[in-house]
Amino acid sequence: MRLVVSSFISLDGVVQAPGGPEEDTDGGFAHGGWSHAYFDPEVVGGVFSEALGRADALLFGRRTWQSMAAAWPERAGDPFADRMNSLPKYVVTGTLGDDELTWGGSVRVPGDEALDRIRALRTADGGDLLVMGSPTLVRALLGAGLVDELVLIRMPVLLGGGKSIFPEDGVLRPLELVSATTARTGAQVCVHRAAGGA
Repeated sequence: MRLVVSSFISLDGVVQAPGGPEEDTDGGFAHGGWSHAYFDPEVVGGVFSEALGRADALLFGRRTWQSMAAAWPERAGDPFADRMNSLPKYVVTGTLGDDELTWGGSVRVPGDEALDRIRALRTADGGDLLVMGSPTLVRALLGAGLVDELVLIRMPVLLGGGKSIFPEDGVLRPLELVSATTARTGAQVCVHRAAGGA
């Protein structure tokens, strides 16, 4: 399986709370929902539909899983929602128990075993293992060299601070730009792979 990360990101590298005001207010973040003004159904919506179509499983950190689990099951009947609801979901958590993973197909991955378990998933046959949101998890995955493709939906906005997905360990990680598509809203979908990757 290829591990693919898809993330909304501001020009200054912030990924925190793109979806709504109460999504993630850690650190006093006050700009929740900042991505909405730049969402384009054709380009931005299309990239998520394509990514979900190639995915054989989803991978989440706890906070993102909780947010998604509260929203998607009630949207049944929409093709995108039906696909989200039907896929296996791996949830990296050190706090939630198996009995709390009520969104269908959710499997707990203990936090202290996460990188080893994800390495094993990457060696399995299948389509993509797709990560959406989950900045703490993505930072760890990038740091461990486990991300095969990084899809950044770059929005033309500066947020002045907030959570990032990028490791701050001083390691040089060259990437290749595979494609870049600009939406009418100014959002730009940039697909990157590790330099020399397939």
